[in-house]
Amino acid sequence: MPIKMPQSLPAHDILLNEGVMVMAEEMASRQDIRPLQIALLNLMPRKAVTETQFARVIGATPLQIDLTLIRMSNHETRNTSSRHMESFYQTFEEARHRKFDGLIITGAPIEHLDFDKVTYYRELQEIFDWTQTNVHHTMGVCWGGMAMMNHFHGVHKDMLEEKAFGCFRHRNLAPSSPYLRGFSDDFVVPVSRWTEMRESDMQAAGDLEILMHSNEVGACLVNDPAHRTLYMFNHLEYDSDTLKLEYDRDVEAGDPINVPCNYYPADDPANPPENRWRSHGHLLYGNWINEIYQTTHFDIDRIGT
Repeated sequence: MPIKMPQSLPAHDILLNEGVMVMAEEMASRQDIRPLQIALLNLMPRKAVTETQFARVIGATPLQIDLTLIRMSNHETRNTSSRHMESFYQTFEEARHRKFDGLIITGAPIEHLDFDKVTYYRELQEIFDWTQTNVHHTMGVCWGGMAMMNHFHGVHKDMLEEKAFGCFRHRNLAPSSPYLRGFSDDFVVPVSRWTEMRESDMQAAGDLEILMHSNEVGACLVNDPAHRTLYMFNHLEYDSDTLKLEYDRDVEAGDPINVPCNYYPADDPANPPENRWRSHGHLLYGNWINEIYQTTHFDIDRIGT
């Protein structure tokens, strides 16, 4: 089954050309099934890129997905046109009355700020609490996951001496987890962050299960059953050239940045990067969607009751 999205959304044609099944409203309404209601709270500046990345991995399952794009109510983005935002996004205030089977909260390029210094953080905390009554399962990614873990468990983020940047080997610590079904024992995950959350702090918080770990960059995927949430600190949704674009941007701006580790062949930026995480990205998000499908209520109004 395909993912349902507006035909005029930029991600629609990109995914269609890649062979991902996408569906318009008219065709979806003819199928006598309840599509999973999945929302994306997009905090990233390049909205269309992030929409496409997440739509790609959640749209590759056999289930019909109805994707809703959500933005903060009182925060104006400077990197995406107002026409795009008005055409395709609901504010949280507009969406808060709804129930969702799943919600993805993205990262944001504001790692250097304390959580309470972020202008929209109070509304974001309201969203975190709202997930407990209106969302069956949530995935917080990178900064979004760190903020959510801090909110529910008080775990602090720490600045790194240098950016964790590149493709790092990770270990599957929970092969029996439904979220890691089909995962290799050892695999590569793209990482791009200036902060970390220490595993010792997570263990002290209790009720948190670390599912993926790297000896070099620490915890990657953490399960929080009590809050029906996964915290994903890294980026299996990334495109092949995402780290390259970040690296080229920083080099052009004269900002200090290392060549992304284990990303370019021979660690030479003159070589085209190789994607060695795509299959595990589809596995993770496909497993997440499948687990939602297996456990959510058919009557969506019962979510949170």
